[in-house]
Amino acid sequence: MKKLQYILLAILAISFSFSACTEEEPFETITADDEPRILNPIFANGENGQLPLITEISRDANLTMELTVPPSTFSTVTWLIDGYEVNEGTEIDMNLKAGSYHFKVLVTTGTGKSTFREGIVKVNPLANDPQTIEKGVERIITPGGTGIIYGYNLNLVKSLVIGGLSINDFSFNEDPDGDYLQYSVPNDLSEGKHRILLVDEGASDYGGNTVTVTGSALATGGISRVDPNSVWHLTGLNMDQIASITLGGQTITSFTQQTATELVLTSPNLEAGSYTLTGKTKSNTALKFYSEGSFKEEISLTVSSETVLYEGHHYISWELPDGDPNKTFNLIAKEVFAAMSPRTTLNIHYSLNPGAGYWQMQTTTGWWTALPGTGTLDLAADGFVELVMTQEMLDLIQAQDGFLCVGHGYYVDRVSIK
Repeated sequence: MKKLQYILLAILAISFSFSACTEEEPFETITADDEPRILNPIFANGENGQLPLITEISRDANLTMELTVPPSTFSTVTWLIDGYEVNEGTEIDMNLKAGSYHFKVLVTTGTGKSTFREGIVKVNPLANDPQTIEKGVERIITPGGTGIIYGYNLNLVKSLVIGGLSINDFSFNEDPDGDYLQYSVPNDLSEGKHRILLVDEGASDYGGNTVTVTGSALATGGISRVDPNSVWHLTGLNMDQIASITLGGQTITSFTQQTATELVLTSPNLEAGSYTLTGKTKSNTALKFYSEGSFKEEISLTVSSETVLYEGHHYISWELPDGDPNKTFNLIAKEVFAAMSPRTTLNIHYSLNPGAGYWQMQTTTGWWTALPGTGTLDLAADGFVELVMTQEMLDLIQAQDGFLCVGHGYYVDRVSIK
């Protein structure tokens, strides 16, 4: 019996020792040498070189987020908006004015290791706010020039602020293609990207997104295609600074007309194809071109002999309200299609609005009926859509009040047939 008691006491002692071991604190495994990570929230990945949309909120709601970032003990979290530090710590809770913002969160350790996530934060205005939209390249301006801002409720605006400078020299204009403000750009506005504030009679200010200011020669129009040996119109900013244009190895230094906003010349007599386009200014710097949403010193231009039905920069979004001219593209009369023959090739050249969030195109009749054999196209980059017209398509266009391009997030730049 005593032997049994000894055995039970031994088992009890062992169980106490096990219990004591389990109550000890676990070993700390995270060190300052660990790679920092952002575990939560999970950020979306961008597509086609575009930053992802992180969140979309109304301007009366705050941007709020909390991060889980091991090793938290050894990490510093920095929040940046448009490249400026706005907060430090694992949480952010701040108000932003209407507009699109470049958002970035950076996690660093004391040993110099780091990781980051970035994307777009979109802040929407309220329905009755003065608010802006972007239609083309009007957001690129030059000091001392004239700027245009399109939008809604702009009659409420009593002054503008750009880059910290107040602007009172502006006018409100009503137009069937969209109301706009036309303003004088201050001579001392510095180059770079600046946010716009729209100020009402009560001194409340509202976000109007951004403008880009440049004092350099910049070509924005007439840079995608041209007919050989024909009158060629290049448009842009500070075009009176241009000394030469080179296309396909042929340099042109004599111009028919040259102003601050336009250059008129005769294009080289080249075979159909794609050629490199460059230019030089009078100060021997490279001419810049605004193409595919960025500034470039050389681009590819197409030389072709086509019949151009439309050339411009017409924005399209089916998210806009009915009656808005940019809800659809309807600028080619149905009588033009009545004169077409089956097997005519219709080319729709387009460019993307980088901040649209998604990009889709449909070709329809005036009743929004999809043309036979077509569907919704997901657009990934600037390009063109080729439609080979059939008799069924042409008949439907006549029966249903014409031809439309619909969708979201792109500009129709040119429509041609061959």
